[in-house]
Amino acid sequence: MSVKTPLSPDDLARACAEAMWKDDDASQGLGMEILDVKAGQATLAMTVQPHMVNGHGIAHGGFIFLLADSTFAFACNSHNERAVAAQCNISFIKPGKLGDRLVATAKEISWTGRSGIYDVRVTVDGVAIAELRGHSRTVGGAWIPAAEK
Repeated sequence: MSVKTPLSPDDLARACAEAMWKDDDASQGLGMEILDVKAGQATLAMTVQPHMVNGHGIAHGGFIFLLADSTFAFACNSHNERAVAAQCNISFIKPGKLGDRLVATAKEISWTGRSGIYDVRVTVDGVAIAELRGHSRTVGGAWIPAAEK
């Protein structure tokens, strides 16, 4: 007889990320990579490519937002409840430049009922270039079968 061992919260988070990543053409298409996922946390990276630079010669804020938003998505979906962004605010602190490796780290601030709040810091070489606060809302459904919880 086979008995399934419940997944730890961090193992569950990684399983959810794997399921989500499989169909995430947007993040993959921009060259993002998942560095780490834990319960309520995620770290993703992306290198600024020539098509991501604006007329000022710096990384377009939309691409920095995309990385922060994707990182937020992996953090807020880490509990095996499908969640989407309800609201996000971003502050740009310093410009990103062509060739910069952007690293975004999301941390759960609050998760109650169907709503969550997450802070995401985007850095280059450990220096913050943007801060995002995201509010999530669960929409029903799971990433992996409940029997694996």
